[in-house]
Amino acid sequence: MSIGGMGGFILLLNVVGWGVLTAFVAPHHYALGTSGVFGIGLGVTAFTLGMRHAFDADHIAAIDNTTRKLMGDGQRPLSVGFWFSLGHSSIVFALCLLLSLGVRALAGQVEDGSSALHQATGVIGTSVSGVFLYVIAILNLVVLVGILRVFKKMRRGDFDEAALEHQLDNRGVLNRLLRGATKAVRKPWHIYPVGLLFGLGFDTATEIGLLVLAAGAATFALPWYAILVLPILFAAGMTLFDTVDGCFMNFAYGWAFAKPVRKIFYNITVTALSVAVALLIGTIELVSILAEKLDITSGPLAAIASVDLDYVGFGIVGLFVLTWVIALAVWRFGRIEEKWSAKLS
Repeated sequence: MSIGGMGGFILLLNVVGWGVLTAFVAPHHYALGTSGVFGIGLGVTAFTLGMRHAFDADHIAAIDNTTRKLMGDGQRPLSVGFWFSLGHSSIVFALCLLLSLGVRALAGQVEDGSSALHQATGVIGTSVSGVFLYVIAILNLVVLVGILRVFKKMRRGDFDEAALEHQLDNRGVLNRLLRGATKAVRKPWHIYPVGLLFGLGFDTATEIGLLVLAAGAATFALPWYAILVLPILFAAGMTLFDTVDGCFMNFAYGWAFAKPVRKIFYNITVTALSVAVALLIGTIELVSILAEKLDITSGPLAAIASVDLDYVGFGIVGLFVLTWVIALAVWRFGRIEEKWSAKLS
């Protein structure tokens, strides 16, 4: 899909979402119990939840890995982030659709933060996620060591591109376990079902927040179109920023693939970032479970456990920006391309 097509669809989501909200929902001042009325503010909340969710580490990693693979196949996959986000949004939309059709029992479970559903998904989901991220970090650390070995050979004038590709193909647990499935992703739109799978893990804070809003609306029997405005605006925010992320990854890899020196420097940077991000989020998640179960309320463990994962995504973006500023400064002022390319000539 072209940039114009993606932009047109994102614009359509915004027009439909904000149009229905302002023309058909907000003027009626539908009551939401004691929490106020269904107005523009609720739509802004749904939109910003989607924006924030686009900065989650799982989105960044999935879009990056797929973009790298497709560009290695000679494509210019600008729409990877767009299709991934649509798949992810589809699950949220389906859940809100169920709520809008009057699934009151599910609405009560989703809205009640102390329900068995929340307790089970909170502990099990967070524990599995934390361990999974640590495994990812360890495997990517092994890959990083392998890339650095290729780098050392490059400094001696011997660049082994096949060895570099082998190391990069070993990044990530899912990439290893689903190697055959990932090979089936031959076009950007093929990542749509992958986004669906990511969306099934609806224990993330932003999606729960949106479902709580929808559950509250369903509880008070609002019109179905009023409730579906929320996932549409959520999708509008998330799709916008996931699409921008995908385009950025595309241009970054386009620069990196031009010369072997750029390729290895870029992958050293992104692999190191992957390790740092996985360790950061995994540590917060596992320590939060430990602090909760052992009733730790003070000290360094309590401080780590109190970190709000809602804001970690923005921290990751800041880490990415800082890392790339430093990397570009080293690249430019250290004249990396000039020095390394001279040794390969």
